[in-house]
Amino acid sequence: MASTEVARYLNVGDRRIALDPEGYLVELSDWTPAVAEALAAEEGRELGEEHWEVIEVIRDFYARYQASPAMRPLVKAVGLALGPEKGRSLHLMRLFPDSPAKVTARLAGLPKPANCL
Repeated sequence: MASTEVARYLNVGDRRIALDPEGYLVELSDWTPAVAEALAAEEGRELGEEHWEVIEVIRDFYARYQASPAMRPLVKAVGLALGPEKGRSLHLMRLFPDSPAKVTARLAGLPKPANCL
């Protein structure tokens, strides 16, 4: 596997977490809930219960398929796991404005989804 460029580090407790130029973890094994909180804080986000539900769904998706879902598969996975009212693009856009698939993957410590610019 090609090495990923380290652009900067995120300090979480006594750990230095390497990030790539787009803010994704260089080493997926560095992820912890505290890392997610630190990444969110950098973006001015506060993670609530609904955010964590989606983060758990996307981490489960990655564990099953070894890929971060783009928007449509993310919506479907959230709908299957959390119900049709939460499995809607509007719900995910409210929680993770800009690009729910990219933001959620980054906070969940996963690679950038394919097909996301």
